Amino acid sequence: MAVEELQSIIMRCQILEEQDFKEEDFGLFQLAGQRCIDEGHIEQLLEIIQNEKNKVIIKNMGWNLVGPVVRCLLWNKEDEKRKYYYLMLDLLVKLCNPKELLLGLLELIEEPSGKQISQIILLLLQPLQTVIQKLHNNKAYSVGLALSTLWSQLSLLPVPYSEEQRQTDDYGLCQCCKALIGFTKPFVEEVINDKENSLEDENEKLKDELLKFCFKSLKCPLLTAQFFEQSKEAGNDPLRCFASEIIGFLSAIGHPFPKMIFNHGRKKRTWDYLEFEEEEDKQLADSMASLAYLVFVQGISIDQLPMVLSPSYLLQFNMGHIEVFLQRTEESVFSKGVDLLENGLLRIEDNSLLHQYLEIKSFLTVPQRKKSLAMLQLYINKLDSQGKYTLFRCLLNTSNHSGVEAFIIQNIKNQIDVSLKRTHNKWFTGPQLISLLDLVLFLPEGAETDLLQNSDRIMASLNLLRYLVIKDNEKDNQTGLWTELGKIENNFLKPLHTGLNMSKAHYEAEIKNSQENSHEVQKSKDLCSVTVGGEEIPNMPPEMQLKVLHSALFTFDLIESVLARVEELIEIKTKSTPEETIGIK
Repeated sequence: MAVEELQSIIMRCQILEEQDFKEEDFGLFQLAGQRCIDEGHIEQLLEIIQNEKNKVIIKNMGWNLVGPVVRCLLWNKEDEKRKYYYLMLDLLVKLCNPKELLLGLLELIEEPSGKQISQIILLLLQPLQTVIQKLHNNKAYSVGLALSTLWSQLSLLPVPYSEEQRQTDDYGLCQCCKALIGFTKPFVEEVINDKENSLEDENEKLKDELLKFCFKSLKCPLLTAQFFEQSKEAGNDPLRCFASEIIGFLSAIGHPFPKMIFNHGRKKRTWDYLEFEEEEDKQLADSMASLAYLVFVQGISIDQLPMVLSPSYLLQFNMGHIEVFLQRTEESVFSKGVDLLENGLLRIEDNSLLHQYLEIKSFLTVPQRKKSLAMLQLYINKLDSQGKYTLFRCLLNTSNHSGVEAFIIQNIKNQIDVSLKRTHNKWFTGPQLISLLDLVLFLPEGAETDLLQNSDRIMASLNLLRYLVIKDNEKDNQTGLWTELGKIENNFLKPLHTGLNMSKAHYEAEIKNSQENSHEVQKSKDLCSVTVGGEEIPNMPPEMQLKVLHSALFTFDLIESVLARVEELIEIKTKSTPEETIGIK
């Protein structure tokens, strides 16, 4: 019945001119064709499509059958008639109006979600490429529309992180990336071959669309993608291969990556896409950071870099990209900033990075976002003395983290030691050092400072003070410590004494209360809570509460012990001759 109905519609349309086809005819054709497919009359439908007499009708109306055929291929995986569906799809792509077909295919690609996204993309990429190649007018627009639609759908797929996820490729992203390269390549080759073509304007538009696609791909999936180590396995990494092809496309269409990334962010750029760059600046910043990581850390196309570039220049250039990575919270992206920073620092000799680089905003802001102390140490090692001094001041003022501040104070001690033992360094002796010590040897809130929370910093500060007292005699006073001793006692030592007494009394009272209440709590087998420093310790068994409180008391005893030793050393030094202090260790 469905076949007869379709033939009836076709016979009526055969006597009409193409321009006389009505909207009603399109609707009836689609309904009848859909019924033929639903009822399984595929071979008869193929005969109708292949009939030369129906050529004009199929050209104008046949694209309406693409959707039903594609859905059959997606849903009926075991259907014995799949070969006929494939043949019908090929015929429709060959015979139908390419403009209508393009829109129809893109609508189909936009429909699915989840794992079906990759399935339909892999199915329709080749037909889509064939259709676009048939569109001679506004090809650049068609390519751009297709690439934008494909990228939008691919960006919905989760990026596989582990090697196992890459191999299983559950959502098909890796397969799609590989197929997308094959889809794009002919259009890249067209740009290359048409460089001397008279259709220069159309060629430039096509380059624009390809450039936008490359930028988008660098952001997604490549910004979040994790890559294997550079080894034999790296060649089998589908996302690494995708990255390599994208960078190759950039060079092929006249935008080699050195030209692009070295000029991104400058007020005066040497490449021609200023308007495009400003229009999507945030996306472009992510894309350029991704490109820098792929080149410098993964080594993709790094041989294209000019050999004359100094390591310090490369680090300066990359700091902006590193900052883009470190602003992100996703570990997969943040870690790339760490890797890129390490890559740049390892190229530089120790103590050779000039302090003037810290005048660049990102050189100061990047270390503050670093979570890895090992990387921060590497960064410190590369700076010259003034740079180290400037960075120390900045981090002491802004870190608000006792552990990081203790780490910086230990580095200050190391620099003072180098200065006293080897060559005099004005940044870590005398007035400059005293200015730095003002940030170290004090309690932020005086005696009310939370000593437990700031214990790492306080212990590091006491150890630094102890070192200065031992190493710098009052007579020599190379560090300037002895002229500032009164201020240090008032701002640091005395408030610390008071704070320790207050804190110990508070914790001892809490221990007493906890012990008195523990018998009742144990009877009921309930959890208890204790308030310390105005904050409630999370509910835990009484014995665990006591361990926490005793641990705090132990910390205070440790601080008090080092404080007593420092004060003992100061007293000995101020009352003794230099000869008498030789035995102090």
